[in-house]
Amino acid sequence: MALIDKLFGKNKTLSELTRQELRREEILITKQRDRLMKKISDAADAKQKLFKQGAETKSPELRRALAQDFEMKTQEQLLSARELTIRGKELLTVTRLRMLRENENKGKALGRLKLAPKDAAKITELIEREDVSQEMYLEQLDELLEIGTESDRSALINATLGEPGQELMDIWADLDRGNVKDEEAFAEADKAVRQRQISAEPR
Repeated sequence: MALIDKLFGKNKTLSELTRQELRREEILITKQRDRLMKKISDAADAKQKLFKQGAETKSPELRRALAQDFEMKTQEQLLSARELTIRGKELLTVTRLRMLRENENKGKALGRLKLAPKDAAKITELIEREDVSQEMYLEQLDELLEIGTESDRSALINATLGEPGQELMDIWADLDRGNVKDEEAFAEADKAVRQRQISAEPR
C-alpha cells in the first residue's frame, strides 16, 4: 500500500515525518477520495439510465445487454466503495499523525509518534480489513498512538464525523425510509447542522 510504504518505509521512519509531509499526504489522499466519490456517483447515475432504458424497451436482446452493463456498473461501484473505505482510513491516519505532530511542536505530548514495526503492521492490517469500520479503526489507531484519555481526545480535532455530521446521516436515513419528505429534508438537515455548530462555539 502506497501510504503505508511512505509512512513506514525503510527510507524514513514515522518519527521523522514532518507536519508538512503529513499535510501533503493528507491533501493527496483527499483528492484520491474525492475522485472515488465521483466515480461511485457517476456509476449510480449510469445505472439509473440503464434501468430506465430497460424498462422502456421490450427487446429481450437489448434488455440482456443493458442488464450486463448494469452488472458491470454495480461491480465498479463495489470495487470503488472498498477503495474509498481504505482511502478514508488512510486519511484518518495521516490526519491523526499530523495533529499529534502539531501539538508536539507546541510542546504538548498528546500521544506517541514513534511506532514499532509491529504497530505499523497492525495499522496496515486494520486499514485493509473490510470488516473494520472507520469508527472501529480510529478507536484502535488511538490506542496504538496512546491517545487514551478524554482530555487527549478533546485536544485533537476529531477526524471522524462530529455530532452535526452524524445528525445529517440520520436525516438521510429518515429520507431513505420515507420518514421525511424530499423538499423538507435539506432544510431540516441544514437547520440541524447549523444549530449543532452554533451550540459548539465557545461562549
